[in-house]
Amino acid sequence: MTWLQRYRLRTFLASSLWIVPVLGMGLALIAAPALRRIDDATRWTLFGFGVEGARAVLTGLVASVFTFVVFVFSILLVAVQIASANLSPRVIAGLLSQRPVRVCLGLMVFTFVDGLAVLGRVESTAPQLPVAGVITCSLGSIVAFLYVIDYMSRKLRPVSVLSHVGLAGARVVESIYPQLFTESRVEAEGSAGLDAHSPPQVVLCDEGGVVLAFDSRGLAALARTSDAVIELVPQVGDFVAKGDPLFRIHGGRGPLSEEHLLQRIALGAERTLEQDPAFAFRIIVDIASKALSPAINDPTTAVLAIDQLHHLLRNVGTRELDTGLVRDGEKRLRLIYRTPNWEDFVDLAATEIRHFGATSIQVARRQRAMLEDLITALPSARHPPLHEELRLLRSSAERAFSDAEDRARAELGDAQGLGGRARGVETGA
Repeated sequence: MTWLQRYRLRTFLASSLWIVPVLGMGLALIAAPALRRIDDATRWTLFGFGVEGARAVLTGLVASVFTFVVFVFSILLVAVQIASANLSPRVIAGLLSQRPVRVCLGLMVFTFVDGLAVLGRVESTAPQLPVAGVITCSLGSIVAFLYVIDYMSRKLRPVSVLSHVGLAGARVVESIYPQLFTESRVEAEGSAGLDAHSPPQVVLCDEGGVVLAFDSRGLAALARTSDAVIELVPQVGDFVAKGDPLFRIHGGRGPLSEEHLLQRIALGAERTLEQDPAFAFRIIVDIASKALSPAINDPTTAVLAIDQLHHLLRNVGTRELDTGLVRDGEKRLRLIYRTPNWEDFVDLAATEIRHFGATSIQVARRQRAMLEDLITALPSARHPPLHEELRLLRSSAERAFSDAEDRARAELGDAQGLGGRARGVETGA
């Protein structure tokens, strides 16, 4: 199985809602006859279910569990609509792939199918152990139904969605940029070691899509085998049209197999967080921008989004961001790929929120507090984009607030936006 096939299988299993319920259905078809055999062998009499009583109980429970399944799917549809309208369409996939929801649905489907199988066998006698199993699973399904309602109501809160995306983004940042930042380190040149005398082999995209992920180890191994340097042209998260260049192969003992190269990069319809740290910023900024729209007008949600952006920027600012070079055991360059730099992250985190929240004192104060704290906490090499954002934030406040007192308030940093202790000390920006 190639890397691309494994990636697609792993993504399919992780994101598909229906797999666990279908597995529950299959498990019920296996468990029902097994319990009947155990009941026949042991001749259970402890429970004492009569035929009519067992049939009545099973009929009611099976119908109730099926109703629970319908309600859960209805709740998920409502969740999708709420998340898309009030937060961002890019959080829908995460809501539908929540493990607790899939497990609860699997239990309900298992109970429903098992109940039908047992109900069909209630004839002259009532199978004691299977009926007891259906009752137990039905009680568990009731608990699972109540849990799903509580779980989804908590997960749909803006702060929960933003926290989840922020934590996922932090994990991606740490995996893509594992080295901590040192100001004395010399930035590596991505073109160093390339053969400038011969034209590179260019591998074109055979189908359009967004670059989701790539196999850095596999590509580096291919390059080492051919004594070449592979350059991945698009950045993870870029859209690539059919016929656009995907790879450039510099040097080497001969042309590399295009099929082998294309099996080490995944394209899809929508960006994912797996190897795309900027996508976490994009989701959070989208939520903040929608909260600041006239239709919703919820600056407090925008402040919660800035909280997460603050933590992510602080994490990114402490790491080396020019890691798009992979070398072999002999320290020879084998793979070049592009990643966002510090300016990209700062622009993404600040520009749109500053634009859409220009008339909100709460947003302006929270952004200023974020920038001032980052200037204090991060190395001096990270300061220039932050100072530039402070200058733009001040200019925006001057345009948005004609009243001098409002303008003065907007130019105070406040970690809560409004209501916290304002920071009146200038940073010299």
